[in-house]
Amino acid sequence: MKTVKLGQQGLEVSAMGLGCMGMSDFYGHKRPEDVDATLLAAVEQGITFWDSAEMYGPFTNEQLLGDRIKALGIERNKLTLATKFGVTRETDGTWLGFNSTPAQIRQSCEGSLRRLQTETIDLYYQHRVDPNVPIEEVVGTLADLVTEGKIRHIGLSEASEDIIRRAHKVHPITALQGEYSLWTRDLGAGVLPALQELGIGLVTYSPLGRGFLTGAIKSRNDLAADDWRLTNPRFSEDNFAKNLEFVAEIEAMASRKACTPAQIALAWITHQGFIPIPGTRNPNRLVENAGALTVELTAEELNWLSNELSTDDIHGERYA
Repeated sequence: MKTVKLGQQGLEVSAMGLGCMGMSDFYGHKRPEDVDATLLAAVEQGITFWDSAEMYGPFTNEQLLGDRIKALGIERNKLTLATKFGVTRETDGTWLGFNSTPAQIRQSCEGSLRRLQTETIDLYYQHRVDPNVPIEEVVGTLADLVTEGKIRHIGLSEASEDIIRRAHKVHPITALQGEYSLWTRDLGAGVLPALQELGIGLVTYSPLGRGFLTGAIKSRNDLAADDWRLTNPRFSEDNFAKNLEFVAEIEAMASRKACTPAQIALAWITHQGFIPIPGTRNPNRLVENAGALTVELTAEELNWLSNELSTDDIHGERYA
């Protein structure tokens, strides 16, 4: 597995990561044996940049990773563990809102360390910007945690250019996480130039459009009854068939190149120098995703995917 530098503070990660959210939340039924097989496949493929968050579960996703890393005998020093704070939920899943006060950050960090069964979090993101707490105060607290050795690197998620620049003045930001894929490309005005100027890496979540861009989901009936995606506008009855037409274009290119639609979607991201973290709990899908790193896209193909395959053809907002 190729490794790449993320940011300019010395963090080196696998060129593709693993989004772990769906192993415990949001995407319907799951089996423990699938999780184990997927994590072991990730290590075998060299996908060692794993992404979690306090609010996934809530709390249970971090606990799951901590338990399985230990039980499966995976060496902690071979992994780069990323997790997030700032979106709060009750243990029953009830949403409480954003909270990035210094006291909450410290409480969240201690909880994540305990659940992940680690002494240090490699990359600690603010999950969403808290409008009630100045970003300078947030990053100041995180900088203290770096000094104390509880976290190694600081990240932001879904932040604007202004927030990124203000944060970076307090302490170097290593990475921004944002939803970015062939069907979601709006990170916000000025964000990509700011990242390039400041030397901040981009980690892209939902790079496969929550599974839609793989072509494996052909109808709403392919999703479990408790799958969160059934409430997502792009998966609605009105928009589903229309969005399948967008996927058909990707499938056509994949057929010509003898690869899969998922590999086209992921290769488009990696060719831009960004790090996708596709989520899966299927070891075969994980191996398929890793294969995207060997897919070569010509300048003409990249141009077509970036400019001709337009997000104007996507129906529905990314969230309700």
